[in-house]
Order: sequence, then C-alpha cells, then structure tokens
Amino acid sequence: MYNRQQIFEGSENESLFLWGARQTGKSTLLKACFPGALWFDLLLTGDYERLVKNPGHIREVVSAMPSASVVVVDEIQRIPELLNEIHWLIVNKGVRFIMSGSSPRKILRSGANLLGGRALRYELYPLTSSEIPDFDLLRALNNGLLPRHYDTVNAKKLLSAYIGSYLRDEIVAEARLRNVATFSRFLETAALTNGEIVNYTNIAADTGVSVPTVKEYFQILEDTLLGRYLPSFQKKPKRRVIMAPKFYLFDIGIVNSLLNRGKIESGTEIFGKVFEHFIYQEIHAHSRYSDLNYPMAYWRTTSQIEIDFVLGDHEVAIEVKATNDAGNRHIKGLKAFAEEYTVKKLILVSNDPRPRLVDNVLILPWKIFLQQLWNGDILR
Repeated sequence: MYNRQQIFEGSENESLFLWGARQTGKSTLLKACFPGALWFDLLLTGDYERLVKNPGHIREVVSAMPSASVVVVDEIQRIPELLNEIHWLIVNKGVRFIMSGSSPRKILRSGANLLGGRALRYELYPLTSSEIPDFDLLRALNNGLLPRHYDTVNAKKLLSAYIGSYLRDEIVAEARLRNVATFSRFLETAALTNGEIVNYTNIAADTGVSVPTVKEYFQILEDTLLGRYLPSFQKKPKRRVIMAPKFYLFDIGIVNSLLNRGKIESGTEIFGKVFEHFIYQEIHAHSRYSDLNYPMAYWRTTSQIEIDFVLGDHEVAIEVKATNDAGNRHIKGLKAFAEEYTVKKLILVSNDPRPRLVDNVLILPWKIFLQQLWNGDILR
C-alpha cells in the first residue's frame, strides 16, 4: 500500500466527499484512514439493492448502531437519493459521513441534495512520485500512475481493459450518449491533442460531429474527472497572447493506450511530451493535496513564445524540457515572461544532472524539482 498525499487537510471532523476516477485508490485510502467505520459499498449487489429500493434503510441501520460515529458510503453517485437520508443523519444524529465516488456528474445533473455545504470536497488523483518508494520515471511514463497499472511490468492489457470497460462503457452510459463510435473517435482525438491548445473546430472536423457536441464531450470528461482544462495566463499582457485553454487527460497511461504508443524511452520526441504531462500531474496534485489550491495556467504569445506553467499570481514560471543539457535556447520563454511580469522564481525542469543558475533561471533536475515541490519549497 502507498502512503498517499491526500490526508484530507482541513477536514477535521467534517463530513466529506472523496471523488476520483476509477482505480485511483479511493477505497484503499478510506479503509486505511477510517478503519472502524460502518461501511456501505454500493458496488455490492446486496447493499445496492436494499438501498435503491429503500434509501431509508441507511437511517435505520445507523440509528441502530449508536457507536457508528463515522459512516463510509462508497460509490455514492449510484444512488443520489441517499443524500437526503445522509443529510438528516448529519444534522440530527451528528454522524460523520465519508462519501466516495468516481464522478459527481450524476448527482450534479440530477439536482440531488448536496448536503447544504455540510460536506467538504476532496479528490484523489493517480499516484505521485512522492508516494512511490524507489520511483521509476520510465515505468511511470510508460504505464501511467494508476496504482494497478504502475505496479505491473507491462500495463498494456490493463490499460486497454480500463479504456474499454470504463471510459467507453460506463462514461457513455452515465452521459447517456447514443453514438458510442463517435465518442470513441473523440477520445482518440482528445488524446492526440493532449496538452495542446484546444481547437474545437479542428477536433469537430476530425471527429465528424458539430463544435457544440465536441464542447459537450470535453465537459463530460471534465465532469467525470477524466481530464481538465489548463487556462491561458492573460493578466494585463503587453504582448498579444493566445486565449484558448489547453486540455490534459488525467493520466499518462490512458493517453499512451488511446494512441497505441510503443515503448517510451529517454531521448525520443514522445518522451518530451509525456514528461511534460507527468510534471503537470505532479504540480496539479500538489496544489490540491497541500490545500494551497494555487491556480495553474500556461502562457503563449501570438508570436509563439511560450512557457508551460504559471503558478499562483505569476509567482513561479516553469518550463519543462527533456534535454540533458539545458541552454539559452531552452530558457527564452522564461526570460520573455520575466520581462512582462514580476516573478519570484523562474524554473526550467530538465534531465540535467545538477542544478544550475543561468540568467536568473534556475535549471533543476526533475528529481530535485519534485523533492522541492513536495517539501513546499517551490510555492508556499
């Protein structure tokens, strides 16, 4: 079992939702954090059938067990109606509920009771480097960072099964999509443009659907926690900047499988793209797990000057390069950004063997960057 960075910072004794894509390790984490809890697993036929027929059954069980101060409901999105009973138990019995699920979309779209702010929201992401003893970068870039996938020697079959049974079946069913083939084509196009600026018109042409449908598909991925937008940094620019967002799928391995990539090795062009995606996952997870929730954006001018990530209110600017010998050409974007904004730290994350300082840009080997990130030394 991995020691996860998600420790429910700030939750104290409040009820909470824990959301996360399938196989991120939600149930394992909750069993470790709440070993004595009364547990309802809505993937189990018995629990599901009793509660879907009679949501009040949960109140009856909890009321009969006065010692049950913490109750876990796993896969809560399967029966949104339970939230009325849970609300009553929180208010009238002082019971703490921990509710987990793979997607809040069904609950949000159904207009179900969201407990009137009585439950905090947390998410669990794929593994991070800080959670893995003897972290292996090439294994992570090839297998992805879902625990089951990272742990196996060859994750191709597991990834293929995940995409077939979850992305193409459950997501299609939950979103009530009629055209499965079209959504499958969209998924492949979304993977092909992963980490790039979103052009809805081009994606619509490639997928064979309308622009509004493409936007709806991206919204489905966002609602089901399978991807997220990275906005453009636009604060009072002197130069003209690109306004459209980028979009990243939630795990490297999923992108690899959708694109049927071969083995990813250091020094190849594809290594650089996957390496950038990996650093993005790490920064995003740190922002949420640390409870800092600092904003992330990218910056690109219309003249194609770009940096990968801007953290906070332009406090930290980060460029990611897979090179083993970073030079002036790799830091041009960072220097251009510093001409427009006051920046506390300019960082180039690379495969360099040692840290260096070049024209106020700190060149950091990726291992050292990640150590500093998770130690809280990059942005506090």
